[in-house]
Amino acid sequence: MDEKTVSAAQILKNFQEIQQRVVDAAQRSGRESNAVRIVGVTKYVDADAAAALVSAGCIDLGESRPQSLWEKAPRLPASVRWHLIGHLQRNKCKRTLPLVHSIHSLDSWRLAEQILADTQPTAPPVLAFLEINLTVDPSKTGVSPQEAESFLHRYLDHPTMRSKLMIGGLMGMSSLSADEDQTRREFAHLRELRDRWSTTLGCDLPELSMGMSDDFEIAIEEGSTLIRVGSKLFQPGAAA
Repeated sequence: MDEKTVSAAQILKNFQEIQQRVVDAAQRSGRESNAVRIVGVTKYVDADAAAALVSAGCIDLGESRPQSLWEKAPRLPASVRWHLIGHLQRNKCKRTLPLVHSIHSLDSWRLAEQILADTQPTAPPVLAFLEINLTVDPSKTGVSPQEAESFLHRYLDHPTMRSKLMIGGLMGMSSLSADEDQTRREFAHLRELRDRWSTTLGCDLPELSMGMSDDFEIAIEEGSTLIRVGSKLFQPGAAA
């Protein structure tokens, strides 16, 4: 069955199974399951399938491409919290900002400046997560830990930026070919960076956006607060 034609009943079943796996992973790490939110990634499905996921109880939806978010957002309930999880080009910033709950892919100071320029004067601060490249793969997006620390110093010294952009945490992805041990080390590294910067810089970074369909349980065990799950929600039997 194609992901676009999977039934609403199957989507509900998949979502409930993912919820149970979140509960189990949280318990293994001594955490409360309500400390973890599921962001349902809808980039490969149409608005009807996304609406079925919302009906199942998932109100946090993620899109990688701004154009897809523009197309789907008006067709879904206003209660949906949209998360942009892919790269945001600066020329698409102005149209995207009014639609999103958060941006998981803040990856340059130039983008931060564009957000500042495009945010409406009366709008609340834009919630964003600084994307960290945890790997040595140059094709991966995100900033290095060293660049991220410099970014945070600059951000904390810029009161105007802080009035319009709220950096609420970090986002990262594990290496594509990583085994379980490497994946765990990479997620633990992101948590350690968050904890260190929170202490040494006095920067409140409560959120960790890490973990996708194939590694979200490891991510939860290592402290993730937001997991980005797509294929496991929209394929028949994929959550099993």
